[in-house]
Amino acid sequence: MGPEGKTLLNIIILGFGFMFMFTAFQTCGNIEQTVIKSFNSTEFHGSGYTSMAIIYGVFSASNLIAPSVVAVIGPQLSMFFSGLVYSGYIAMFIHPYTWSFYTASVVVGIAAAILWTAQGNLLTINSTDATIGRNSGIFWALLQFSLFFGNMYIYFAWHGHVHISDEDRQTVFISLTVISLVGSFLFFLIQKPDPEATPSEVSESLLQTESTESASIVVVTPGLGSQALDAFKKALQLSVTKEMLLLSISIAYTGLELTFYSGVYGTCIGAMTQFGEDAKSLIGLSGIFIGLGEILGGGVFGMLNKCNRFGRNPVVLLGLITHFVAFYLIFLNIASDAPIAPEEGTHLQAYITPSVELALLCSFLLGLGDSCFNTQLLSIVGFMFREDSAPAFAVFKFVQSITAALAFFYSNYLLLHWQLLIMVVVGFLGTLSFLVAEWVVVSSRRDTDYDSI
Repeated sequence: MGPEGKTLLNIIILGFGFMFMFTAFQTCGNIEQTVIKSFNSTEFHGSGYTSMAIIYGVFSASNLIAPSVVAVIGPQLSMFFSGLVYSGYIAMFIHPYTWSFYTASVVVGIAAAILWTAQGNLLTINSTDATIGRNSGIFWALLQFSLFFGNMYIYFAWHGHVHISDEDRQTVFISLTVISLVGSFLFFLIQKPDPEATPSEVSESLLQTESTESASIVVVTPGLGSQALDAFKKALQLSVTKEMLLLSISIAYTGLELTFYSGVYGTCIGAMTQFGEDAKSLIGLSGIFIGLGEILGGGVFGMLNKCNRFGRNPVVLLGLITHFVAFYLIFLNIASDAPIAPEEGTHLQAYITPSVELALLCSFLLGLGDSCFNTQLLSIVGFMFREDSAPAFAVFKFVQSITAALAFFYSNYLLLHWQLLIMVVVGFLGTLSFLVAEWVVVSSRRDTDYDSI
């Protein structure tokens, strides 16, 4: 297999590893608030929203140290050990206790920062300027198949269930734990890329890592403390660059809408008593439609590579329009108290007669819009900060996770229409800032090979 084939295979394996892991974790996040409301134990007093707020809050802070960890042990082992922690968090739901629930939330927040920093590093060292867009799209599409498979299982397992029993919960979370472990072990199939697969400057960087700064999969060299400190300093330096500051607003928006589609919206659908006895199983069906939107977006704007001539801006604008349409329809269709309704659900009605079909259409639009933003952000960050990919993706995840933590926190208290309004404002500002950032990239690199998705 040639160098280009090896790097493409690495991207595919990376995508499949994340697909298995997040089939488990994203399904867990989508259903955990509903599951918690159904617990029979009076000794458990946890909140799914609070757990996710802790995860993303710790995630955000841990991004300051994540580049150092990746520099010391390499991206492959970083992802493997982080995957084991994710599996432990999911397994905790088999026999949950309040203390273990929140402790696991803290630990998985640390693991998440290391996992995603390592992922960004591996994506970059297995890509060139010409393939970073394609590879971002392939990875994103494979990752989002996780929403499809996990939630399909939930739909069929819970079909017709008004209450989620202990047996239902244990069966689901044992299965999800095993699936997560499979994803973690897949990372060992990733091979070290050949230097010839990248441009000369990247080849020099990869060769240099073998003796000085380890950004490879398996090489660990002397001076690890210095590497860790350098990675930490570089992350701080990148966080205040003009390009990263511009991108931070759109990255922050992806954190807010990540919270909404991965946790809040499914809970809202499950709380709508007007959807009948199948409302709980509709959480899984909603996740499937979100996944279909994510997969379509990743495929069209990545693997099919349709938008090279026009840059990233049209895709981001499409994402904004798609989300705004979804938010308006959700506002009309879903009751305002649905995010904070008790287990028996809400009997309130929004502005139209509640429609399951419209709710699922909105799920699809949420996924499609999210893929528009994330594929372009992965592409532009990998393109702009190729030589410092691990610190750059750490800053990316720092900003995204801190806004996700904030959103999960206020989801405990804010009615639906206020949550939608926050996303509309930040989404508009984030799109404007992305347009400016893309213009800066194009104007400053006119003499380079510029490829985008």
